[in-house]
Amino acid sequence: MRRQTVSFDDVLLVPQMSDITSRSQVDISSRLGTREFSLPILSSPMDTVTGGAMTWTMGSMGGLGILHRYCSIDDQVDMAHEQSAAAVGITGDYLERVDILKKFGVKIFCLDVAHGHHKLMKDALQKLRDKHGDSITIIAGNVATSQGYADLSEWGADAVRIGIGGGSICSTRIQTGHGVPTFQSVLDCRDVDGATIIADGGIRTAGDIVKSLAAGADFVMLGSMLAGTDQSPGDVFQNNEGKKYKVYRGMASVEAQKDWRGEAKSLEGISTTIPYKGSVVDILESLATNIKSGLSYSGARNIRELQAKARFIAQSSAGQSESNTHILNRR
Repeated sequence: MRRQTVSFDDVLLVPQMSDITSRSQVDISSRLGTREFSLPILSSPMDTVTGGAMTWTMGSMGGLGILHRYCSIDDQVDMAHEQSAAAVGITGDYLERVDILKKFGVKIFCLDVAHGHHKLMKDALQKLRDKHGDSITIIAGNVATSQGYADLSEWGADAVRIGIGGGSICSTRIQTGHGVPTFQSVLDCRDVDGATIIADGGIRTAGDIVKSLAAGADFVMLGSMLAGTDQSPGDVFQNNEGKKYKVYRGMASVEAQKDWRGEAKSLEGISTTIPYKGSVVDILESLATNIKSGLSYSGARNIRELQAKARFIAQSSAGQSESNTHILNRR
């Protein structure tokens, strides 16, 4: 049996000596393919997270929005622009989608499947590389192991999404028994010579983002943290008490599959509602500030310095309780 794994809540970063006097001295930029992004955050290609409005805002804030693929090619083209990325599958019309979206200025594509360590992924990567060479940047995933990461890198991916089953509305681990905590997967992959690492799943706070970057990720991908905003697709509605909500759903949920496929074949996600959050700009600004603060606590002026200086310690259950704002628990 494999060693015990660790998740975000199982560890803390140890504060280091720092000479940083202002967050303006901290650079959290990261490179993906030929582009550099000032914010190391990608929005998840889900139909309740990333449409046209989200990609525009992500781009303006220094991050990258990845258009979801659960629509017709024409609808995806209508949302696309030069600053957006676009998700495609690894079967069906993915070659045609890439051809058409590329004509409309899209240069970054995400091969978006739940289990990316697969022969079909290898075939898709090789076909796209043979046809487009280095004229496009390819994100592929998801995988959960260092071998999966190494293979996708070798097959032609520029970046690999690391994490299976950790998303807040993903039930893969429950339904299939498979998965590895995202933090553990990133740790396992960081010493492998390969593509850009994107930590994807289970990230709930700015602290989790800092831990992901310190563990070896170059970017993080966010879903629930960006859902429920003005820029995420879907309408705002009120309940009987006047509280505002938006729908947030996994793409393997019954509701999502029936909408885009006509039937539900596999159930590895749920659909729910989350409180309306207002503009995603406020969320991204807060995350950027807190990520910079996180780097400064390790005395790091950039992500590479963070990864070199970071020291993790295990956290007990009592430590986890203490880490949360716990004054209300005393009343």
